[in-house]
Amino acid sequence: MSENVSSKLGVKSAEINNWLSLSKRVILALQHLIAMFGATVLVPILTGLNPSVALVSAGLGTLIFHAVTKRKVPVFLGSSFAFIGGIIAVKEAHSGDLSYAQGGILVAGLIYVLMSFLIKKIGMDFIRRYLPSHVIGAMIIVIGLNLVPVAFNMASGNFLLAIITLGTALVISFFGKGFIKQLSILIAVVVGYVVAQIIGQVDPSSFVNAPMFAIPAFTLPKFSVSAIAVLAPVVLAVFMEHVGDITTNGQVVGQDFITDPGLNRTLLGDGLATLLAGFIGGPANTTYGENTGVLAITKNYDPSILRLAAVFAIVLGFVAKIGGFLGTIPTPVMGGISMMLFSMIALVGVQTIKNNKVQFNVINVIVMLVVLVLGLWGSYFQNITGINIGIKINETVSITGLSLAAIVGVVLNGTLNMIIPASKRA
Repeated sequence: MSENVSSKLGVKSAEINNWLSLSKRVILALQHLIAMFGATVLVPILTGLNPSVALVSAGLGTLIFHAVTKRKVPVFLGSSFAFIGGIIAVKEAHSGDLSYAQGGILVAGLIYVLMSFLIKKIGMDFIRRYLPSHVIGAMIIVIGLNLVPVAFNMASGNFLLAIITLGTALVISFFGKGFIKQLSILIAVVVGYVVAQIIGQVDPSSFVNAPMFAIPAFTLPKFSVSAIAVLAPVVLAVFMEHVGDITTNGQVVGQDFITDPGLNRTLLGDGLATLLAGFIGGPANTTYGENTGVLAITKNYDPSILRLAAVFAIVLGFVAKIGGFLGTIPTPVMGGISMMLFSMIALVGVQTIKNNKVQFNVINVIVMLVVLVLGLWGSYFQNITGINIGIKINETVSITGLSLAAIVGVVLNGTLNMIIPASKRA
């Protein structure tokens, strides 16, 4: 009898432990979902893409990434901020038709895939030779600073709301601790939204009119040379960001993911995820530092937790009320938080230069200045000087901004290194 009782108690105990284990995994997955949610849906809100599609593409992209990387890397893929400026530019150039931006994103994903095969073939040393940190860092700075005027225009509708939102995010970022600090963006948007509600700046119609569940508005891409010329070069800028994210993730976990499963596999996973996003109407995907921060806090590095979070993201994409609610967030609130996020992108570029110990010799300084001036010309200097700098391909297509800066930066860096002796570069 006592043996039967002990056996039953053992089975009961095992069931309780399994339930507790499952509950813990669900909570940890939800935590990762919260960490990525604000930034992932912010990109489609800023660009006009569909937030529900963005959630689905982020979830599916994460699952693809894990499959390609042998399920070893605890990474979540969310919407990339680096493509925001390009998506908006393509949208304006094509009378609001975002399907052309999809085509550019799809091609960018394909370039990522090709780069993964190239790295496997020739190795990282060759890539670093032609895409050194001072070129990549300057390009990332250009991406961030080009977006700051966009955020300012969004905030201009109600600077009070924007300042409250931005101030809340900054206070939490500087003084918050633990998981609260990871939620600075989401909390700031909530605070801004509450204030907007109090002063009557929230229009609830999009939420009220949305059904509870609906199939996300998936769309197919269209292609144009101009859209591809704007978006494809962004891959050069996010490449080193990807390397940095994977390296940081490995340092947190205590493994060298650059070697195993290999940078070629992580790039392939990122590329296929972005390719899928472009095909169904989502923003380009990228590895998320927010989720790496969650790993550092929880000390739980189980990649399956991230895959569970990805499944939750896909499910949320089919809850139409979420997209409707996001549509009620006032533009100045998003403008305030965007000021912080876009500035952070520029800071990533500065950190890329610093962390890779770039030497400020004559070649590097010249190249960085040229990339910055060409990349920022349209946003900051063109209106002042009245001069439009670009390479005209035909009557409708010209290479300007980041695209021009990337091409000139790579070519100029290679040329100067060939003609200036090492002894005269100091």
